[in-house]
Amino acid sequence: SDHSYGNAIVESMKQWLGINGEVIILTFLPGLLFLDSYNINVHLFIQSFWQLVVFAFPMVLGGTYLTALVAYYFFPYGWSFDLCMTFGSILSATDPVAVAVLLNELGAPPRLKMHISGESLMNDGSAVVFYTIFSSRFFYEFGLDGIGEEIGWGKGFALFFRLAFGGAAIGLAFGIGTVFILFHLDRRLSGEDSVIQVVTTISAAYLSFFTSEILAHCSGIIAVLFCGVTVKAFGETLLNNLQLTHHFWEITEHLLNALLFALGGSVWGEIIGDQTYTEGQGRLFARQDWGYLALLYVLLMVIRMFLIYSFYPITKRIGIGTNWKESLFAAYGGLRGAVGIALALSLHAETIHFTSSIPNESAQMSFRTSTAKVFGFTGGIAFLTLFINATTCGPLLIKLGLVTPTETRKKVLENYRQHMIQFTLVEYVKLMTEDRFQTVDFMVMKEHIPFFNEITYDKFMIAVQKYKDITPSKGYLEPSIEHVIPYLYEPETSHPSNDEKVSPGLNETITDRRSILKSSTRRDSVANIRKNRRRRVATVYDLNEVFDEKEVREERMIFVHILRATYHRLIEHG
Repeated sequence: SDHSYGNAIVESMKQWLGINGEVIILTFLPGLLFLDSYNINVHLFIQSFWQLVVFAFPMVLGGTYLTALVAYYFFPYGWSFDLCMTFGSILSATDPVAVAVLLNELGAPPRLKMHISGESLMNDGSAVVFYTIFSSRFFYEFGLDGIGEEIGWGKGFALFFRLAFGGAAIGLAFGIGTVFILFHLDRRLSGEDSVIQVVTTISAAYLSFFTSEILAHCSGIIAVLFCGVTVKAFGETLLNNLQLTHHFWEITEHLLNALLFALGGSVWGEIIGDQTYTEGQGRLFARQDWGYLALLYVLLMVIRMFLIYSFYPITKRIGIGTNWKESLFAAYGGLRGAVGIALALSLHAETIHFTSSIPNESAQMSFRTSTAKVFGFTGGIAFLTLFINATTCGPLLIKLGLVTPTETRKKVLENYRQHMIQFTLVEYVKLMTEDRFQTVDFMVMKEHIPFFNEITYDKFMIAVQKYKDITPSKGYLEPSIEHVIPYLYEPETSHPSNDEKVSPGLNETITDRRSILKSSTRRDSVANIRKNRRRRVATVYDLNEVFDEKEVREERMIFVHILRATYHRLIEHG
């Protein structure tokens, strides 16, 4: 073979370009989109639906048109306007994977997470709809019978509504059917039922996409979106093993993302360095093309910022609302990724397939060069947004104050921390009833468990009493605490009462504590304890205080969040 072993992977990846573009889309998109649609907060999705519609359709169409103008007037490649519109629709699809992980890690507001994830799902669907329309017009330029279609404005709007509403109807039908099957498998008799339920969800995802996209010629992505949301809303409580389903889809999404980016990256690297399309006159991506890529990246950021704030007066007043900080982050966090790469790869693969019937080699090479450039720019934009935007979204989120904990949340965390300390103390007292732990040096414990430095005599004795209260009298063993008491700070007003049952020798040990307090380590511990006592007092709510509306609303939101988490935890345990 003329090819070295080093090119084996690239050559195998290039074989994908000979596969029908519909197969590429059908392989990747259903598996990538179902988990995202299933994980969405259904309540917030319904409340923000019309906001997401504004994000998805008018804004995507505006972004498609403005990006097409950039390609048509700024790029020197002589692309037709239909190809420019196809290019614009490809770059309109956003991918929130990296940003969504960051939002969850930093604890961003639920509204912002809904806007990022919901917009991505909806505009992926609308971007594919516009891609279908304008790629058909572009393929019509090939002049081949049965390839492409010259779609006018009237037919274009009719096709848009058919793709969008038809896909939604098919997705709802498959979602309801999936819920019906899950209901009859909700038996929890064996692990086989859980496996069949998982197989049912993946079958629903791919069959809904195939039925909508291939058979009904509607939007497959919108079908998967509505199928996933329907299953989440009505079928989540019917899953025998929720963790199994989640883990399966997480692994599937991870593998498909890895395969798609590996495939796209290899083909992208081969295309931008290829000389096939230039007849040996240089690489497809020359030096000036990298300059155009940088210009395109900057203009895409400007276009997205312009669109977000152009519709800001509308999105602020409908749905769940928004503010200028969240809008700024949403504009900056519009990454490009899996869907755009899949569409660009599909466009280039279909162009290679269709143009093989064109007798004019010059025209054939011209079309292939144009779509290769489109794929090159799409891959470059995906790389730049992941490398620049994704890595700087965290500092921007913090700078905008979108993840700064409020006083209410600080109080909740501090109270949780105090409960954690008390629970740990009770468990520690329980261990002190065993002979093997009675000689453990408490100073060693303090070195390895930092919050033990904050333990006071009062706290410790409360834990001792609590352990006694929760332990049956027949099984109660008195803990050995003589070696712990000398290291505990006791306020002047706190003394063991006369009726307290303490171990022999405990009073003598308490008498010697003041000598131990003289050590520098002890003084540091006392200072920390007093500091934390003041902090703990600040967490006590004053019932006579008049709370402002924002604080009360946030407390309610926290309560609802805790309630929802408890509800889902109960679902996970059947």
